[in-house]
Amino acid sequence: MKNIKKLSGFLVLILVLHLGAVAQTLDDKLKEIDAYANTVMDTWHGPGMAIAIVKDDKTVFAKGYGLRELGKPEKVDENTIFEIASNSKAFTTASLAILVDEKKLSWNDKVSKYLPEFQMYDPWVTSELTVRDLVTHRVGLDTFSGDLLWFNTTYSMDDMLKRVKYLKPVSSFRTRYGYQNLMFVAAGKIVEKVSGKPWPVFVKERIMDQIGMTRSVTSINALPDNVARPHNESGGKLACAAADQRCKLRGSLRCCGRQCLGRGSFSLDTIATWSRNV
Repeated sequence: MKNIKKLSGFLVLILVLHLGAVAQTLDDKLKEIDAYANTVMDTWHGPGMAIAIVKDDKTVFAKGYGLRELGKPEKVDENTIFEIASNSKAFTTASLAILVDEKKLSWNDKVSKYLPEFQMYDPWVTSELTVRDLVTHRVGLDTFSGDLLWFNTTYSMDDMLKRVKYLKPVSSFRTRYGYQNLMFVAAGKIVEKVSGKPWPVFVKERIMDQIGMTRSVTSINALPDNVARPHNESGGKLACAAADQRCKLRGSLRCCGRQCLGRGSFSLDTIATWSRNV
């Protein structure tokens, strides 16, 4: 009995020491990340950034660095809004996944079923193109092919998609990776066709509102306070981009660091829900 008590006490001691070591290790790692983030800011001279880290469905680190806009005193914090650019693609794919779960479409449905007017350069590819193909970067187009159709243009989504048929492929269908933005425009259009709601409305109602992303928006016209401004480099000098030079890509989200990782005022369950969908 004495030996059992000694063994039990020894095991408890090991467990306590182990938990202490794990906590210390995580704290040390976060300090290293914080130091590295400051080094990155000093090295690359970026205006500002924010970092959030989720571990085991819990936000263990959230911090801002630098300024929201060069020449102004407001600092970036964990609630600062940033444009998340192509991270918005995860929301588009999640939107499609919701509709798939609801049996309103299938990943293997032909795109022509929902967008009969949409055409690729090759008629055969047009006839075989599926919803899955739109979000897997394998349609045969070169990386970034057609991006000038959306970047800083006044084209509507329909205008962009009508011009896709003039883009020549650089590889056979489904044989090579080629990063694509226009295919996600088409995917967003399918979300609208199937749900009856525009992509921004669907994403807000079915994703953002459901998990409490109250400081995330789908339009540059709906930006709240505490916003990081876009910057670019010209003539070797970094400056805030003029309003008419900013990317106005349809279907791009703006999120704060906390909320893009699923934190804020909502529960751990909602963090896990979003994490499982991205």
